[in-house]
Amino acid sequence: MNFNRRQFVGAAIAAFAGTSANRTLAEPTVMPLLKSEPIPPTPPAERLPLLDEALAALERHGARVLDRTKIGLVDFGRPSSEPRFHLVDVAGGRIEQSWLVSHGSGSDPDATGQLQRFSNVPGSNASSRGAYVVSSTYIGKHGRSQRVIGLDPTNSEALDRAIVIHGARYVDPSLIGSQGRIGRSQGCFAVEVGEIDRVISRLGAGRLLYAGKSA
Repeated sequence: MNFNRRQFVGAAIAAFAGTSANRTLAEPTVMPLLKSEPIPPTPPAERLPLLDEALAALERHGARVLDRTKIGLVDFGRPSSEPRFHLVDVAGGRIEQSWLVSHGSGSDPDATGQLQRFSNVPGSNASSRGAYVVSSTYIGKHGRSQRVIGLDPTNSEALDRAIVIHGARYVDPSLIGSQGRIGRSQGCFAVEVGEIDRVISRLGAGRLLYAGKSA
């Protein structure tokens, strides 16, 4: 049989392809095994400061707290320039949301932005340490506000002192840039005006609010 040049080249290509395919099937590529490295253990999540104190207070005052699924936790050990009012999911110990919150002028007389002391004394204008139960809402001089009832000897005067959660213009992130801190209250938990409705609705009445100071 006579082959012209085109037929010869085509036959050669087909033969080469068949040989390559057969070689591929007969000699599979073996990938080198990678040396396995031990997987480092996952570090435990950092425990939220004051959470153990707050959970102990939740157990101690359980009869006064109607809803134990979430708590409010205020860490006055942090400067007022940081969000330190946390809404915490109790089951997971997870922060769901955080807000700026003031401390009382009597707790920081030199306006340093750091709480120096607590007081439960009427007229002290200071913040009080301890567990509170969140109570009813009302409309007052600061607009929509929420009462809190002190449950410990360290904050037992809260209701008589009119210590509440309310919005205030002096709790404004823009102040942090100009003066390094937000303003001070007269002992109330003052938050941003634009956040007060969210704080009240998310925290809710019947839950625990715990205020303390981490190291």
